[in-house]
Amino acid sequence: MRIVRTVADVRAAVADARSRGEIVGLVPTMGAFHEGHLSLIRQARAESGLVVVSLFVNPTQFGANEDLSAYPRDEERDAALARDAGVDILFAPAVGEVYPDGFATTIHISGITEVLCGAVRGPHHFDGVATVVAKLFAIVAPDAAYFGQKDAQQIVVVRRLVRDLDIPVRIVACPIVREADGLAMSSRNVYLDAEARAQATALNRALSAAEAAVAAGRTDAASVLAAAHAELAASGIVPEYLELRSPDDLRPVDVVARPALLAVAARVGRARLIDNRILEA
Repeated sequence: MRIVRTVADVRAAVADARSRGEIVGLVPTMGAFHEGHLSLIRQARAESGLVVVSLFVNPTQFGANEDLSAYPRDEERDAALARDAGVDILFAPAVGEVYPDGFATTIHISGITEVLCGAVRGPHHFDGVATVVAKLFAIVAPDAAYFGQKDAQQIVVVRRLVRDLDIPVRIVACPIVREADGLAMSSRNVYLDAEARAQATALNRALSAAEAAVAAGRTDAASVLAAAHAELAASGIVPEYLELRSPDDLRPVDVVARPALLAVAARVGRARLIDNRILEA
């Protein structure tokens, strides 16, 4: 595995792989690897001749009062895990390499970035996500890019970015990876103390309660959401949002008559956590 810091070096490595006819897979990350990241890498490894993993804590998707400075960083550990997982290129640029002096371009995707996390974190969040992902696609030019389903809204945004700008990359959504107790794996889980860690498991239980409601025939949104809210309330969690949305365009869903995305976000202890599940009619 090579660790590279510059756009030129990544492009040279990709060009060399393409000269040999290899498929290029990209896994965009902000580091602090856990099993969720490694599952994306393994999927990319299974489908690609060259696997590129980006390691970049993107400042443009953090708000003024968010955890940019505290976000967990351990490049040495991440590099070791990436090497063991079969990564070929770890792209770990400095901020100035991605956003050089005079950088003045932002990509905004309207209609799907103002809801859910966009409503809570502000419009800058997905502007930052869309812009950095577009840059990574332009730099690496992958055949496929791998994202975790835990960030369901992000996947919708990236797919719209690719569609609208005719970027020739296949977006692969990989399943959520969970701890044994059901908590979705997240780099921010390190913020949780023992009490908050136990409390946080209510998010997955809330999704399961909603799923059980649908299975029992209670498919109207009010009933589905009430079942999930009750589970959260039992653990003392007031969600930032708990909503039923279309998994394709994030429109509100009134009745689960076809697959629907149930998405939740909540602050538990020091951590802001998100989770979701596709509910089947």
